[in-house]
Amino acid sequence: MAGLRLGPLLRYVDWDTGTGATVWVEADRPCAVEVRCEGGAHGSARTFRIADHDYALVQVTGLTPGTATAYEVLLDGERVWPLPDSPFPPSTIRTPEVPAAAVTVAFGSCRWAAPPVGGHDRVGPDALDTLAAALAADPGLPRPDVLLLLGDQVYADETSDPTRRWIADRRAASGAGRTAPTDQVADFEEYTRLYDESWLDPELRWLLSTVPSCMIFDDHDLVDDWNTSASWLADMRAKPWWQERVTSGLMSYWVYQHLGNLSPAELDADELYGRVRAAGDGTEALREFALRADAHPATVRWSYRRDFGRTRLLMVDTRAGRVLEEHDRAMLHPQEAAWLRDQALADRGSLDHLLVGSSLPWLLPPLIHDAEEWNAALCRGERGARWARFAERVRRAADLEHWAAFPASFERLTRMIAEAGAGEDAPASVCVLSGDVHHAYVAEPVWPAAGQPVARVLQLTCSPLHNSVPAALRVGFRFGWSRFAKRLGRALARHGRTGAPFVDWKRTGGPWFGNQLMTLTLRGRTAALRLQRVKGREKTHGGTARLTTVLERSLTDGP
Repeated sequence: MAGLRLGPLLRYVDWDTGTGATVWVEADRPCAVEVRCEGGAHGSARTFRIADHDYALVQVTGLTPGTATAYEVLLDGERVWPLPDSPFPPSTIRTPEVPAAAVTVAFGSCRWAAPPVGGHDRVGPDALDTLAAALAADPGLPRPDVLLLLGDQVYADETSDPTRRWIADRRAASGAGRTAPTDQVADFEEYTRLYDESWLDPELRWLLSTVPSCMIFDDHDLVDDWNTSASWLADMRAKPWWQERVTSGLMSYWVYQHLGNLSPAELDADELYGRVRAAGDGTEALREFALRADAHPATVRWSYRRDFGRTRLLMVDTRAGRVLEEHDRAMLHPQEAAWLRDQALADRGSLDHLLVGSSLPWLLPPLIHDAEEWNAALCRGERGARWARFAERVRRAADLEHWAAFPASFERLTRMIAEAGAGEDAPASVCVLSGDVHHAYVAEPVWPAAGQPVARVLQLTCSPLHNSVPAALRVGFRFGWSRFAKRLGRALARHGRTGAPFVDWKRTGGPWFGNQLMTLTLRGRTAALRLQRVKGREKTHGGTARLTTVLERSLTDGP
């Protein structure tokens, strides 16, 4: 009898018709997967195999718009979800009314999934666990229409103690991955362990089964500071374990995260997905794709677009597609940058809100921005070879690799946002949603008078969902917004000969620290923001953790 190894994850819900959805599962053997809903909606698919693991992405049809429909999962005709004696309410697929009146988007990043050791969670209660517990306890609570996970869904280079022991035992028995660091994953099988550890967490498992999710990777999904610079990449490629690591990382991301981001139409048009499903074993087809994606990143697009009624989300790959040559550095390769601009400006009159999902913040504390731009100038030789060598060491040590470290890309993104927000047919708001930096804040650009957009433009940063930040960095993040820090940053800019940025910006909220979650409610041409932080004890100490609101404000009624 087939068993459910992982999932189900409710991924895509159709906002055009309100009648379809996709559900992802991993089974423990090849089988037929069926999703059966109350009222007769259903979907079925055969599993496909990757590296001795069996997966399916089931397209559900026949749903009714504007309803919440309970569903169950069957493998070879036997019900495997909901789990027997589950303490959680039934998993449901909630479909929007068409046309949709509103959409609620919750987002965050950086969820270290290590289980508590000795009953104590050293980074505090998990924001997603806490959200799940609240929704399960009170089904009447408003729930997000979609959950955006903005990177570091797994930590390939910061594994938990139980996972390290598992890796050591596996390598001792099989000999696989012997050259790789002992505290990091080495291959596809070890990546599957990370997803098991994260997505088998009972609260998160139920949450992901009933709230649709959109995902994008950041560096820790592969390795810290992934694609920081050309010299970083050359050093990594010289390591005997790196090629298998990056190949397996991209393979596992495609299976566990990327596929579920796509609509049924996109899945039907995806050549690789068709090859993998048609093959008895799709491992080699996926491996070939991952090798090409690593060697020739411009041939693969991980970014994607989702429309939620009159709200558009553009989820942007800020890692895999970088151009790293020092004199031609770009966060996005030219084809990707053109795609982003085209999607941001298309059908402008049909949009009330534009969301750009970037794992890395666009607007940083001014001192950090200036330091990254100064560092980029030195690395490309603005002050000579000795300064360039020094700057590369600083870049790696201080993680100077956000949008500001790619100055031309920062300016292109800024001008694109200004253009998207300008004119009579502009959306009411343009929001860049980010994580990565292990704290939360709100920032707003101060535009030149001649380039003032009509839309309200904001940088909304929320991180971590479940992690921590050292006290020294907390001080640094606070200091980075101060007037003295701005003067210091301008001194660095003068030394690097970088000039002033295209826009100035100011902090209008934060910084806030702790495990936290941001939620946008977009209704018509209004937008409201709520930031919730976890307070109390982790679930292993009685489950008293709760989400407390630390910020609630309108975003479309002026600063």
